[in-house]
Amino acid sequence: IGQTGEIVIRGPNVTPGYENNPEANASAFTDGWFRTGDQGVMDDEGYISITGRLKEIINRGGEKISPREVDEVLMDHPAVAQAVTFAMPHDKLGEEVAAAVVLREGETAEEGEIREFVSGRVADFKVPRRVLVLDEIPKGATGKLQRIGLAEKLGLG
Repeated sequence: IGQTGEIVIRGPNVTPGYENNPEANASAFTDGWFRTGDQGVMDDEGYISITGRLKEIINRGGEKISPREVDEVLMDHPAVAQAVTFAMPHDKLGEEVAAAVVLREGETAEEGEIREFVSGRVADFKVPRRVLVLDEIPKGATGKLQRIGLAEKLGLG
């Protein structure tokens, strides 16, 4: 309760496994529990809030960063209409925090201003080292924002 962790589920409404896919079963099931790949936190009343996807967590030199946490701060900036935080490769740290934002119509903001806004609201290691101001953030085939591989798509890989 109150701590972030992986969401696991089991019950009669949960599949017992993937048909003819032992590798997927081995990675997705542990002692009858289905590992959803989602990260979340349970409150005092037993309600779970999803806080992100485990595969999207940014590992910056051993520090684990939830991109959704940074997204929420970016979205509090008055000029930001859309934001996505993602990992970009780093020679020494493995991964570094980056973000892409789309500004509200008629608004202006520079990378440094946005970084400064974020730095007052999260720990220093969570502040994006790069903030790209774009007209549009690239989306995947399903129309969703794709954190994985975004650095490469934007020329930061």
